[in-house]
Amino acid sequence: HDAHCVLHLHTADGVAVSAQQQGLLPISQQSLFPLSNLAYHDYEGVALNPEEKGRLVADLGEANFMMLRNHGLLTCGSTVADAFLFMYIMQKACEVQIKAQSGGTTLTHIPAQILAGIQAASAQVTKGAGGDIAWPALLRKLRRTDPSFEE
Repeated sequence: HDAHCVLHLHTADGVAVSAQQQGLLPISQQSLFPLSNLAYHDYEGVALNPEEKGRLVADLGEANFMMLRNHGLLTCGSTVADAFLFMYIMQKACEVQIKAQSGGTTLTHIPAQILAGIQAASAQVTKGAGGDIAWPALLRKLRRTDPSFEE
């Protein structure tokens, strides 16, 4: 009911992390934001079964970030700006994880007490602006690059 914007991607790094049994790992600052509000949905095949919709919604619950196992990434927000920022952060977390894992060494996990305080820290860092911290600047850049998007 509160997901006014939903984004879904099939990026290589997002799908790669979604295929890992442990999913997204607490190994970077970027991973902490999705991990503080992350849900998982198991793969059920190509999304043609209408009965899966209810299970997707149930698995999402109140989360804004979702890892679709063996499939990709999903974010939702009350605004396009929030959903976009959430997706940008989750995608970057997946990119970092894949690169870190390619080093072939044991990864250091961020302590649980830091993860526990990340939502409050996020609100402080963005001064409560959420996705609007970057969205106006992105729109200005898009208007300079390709103003036809508003047509």
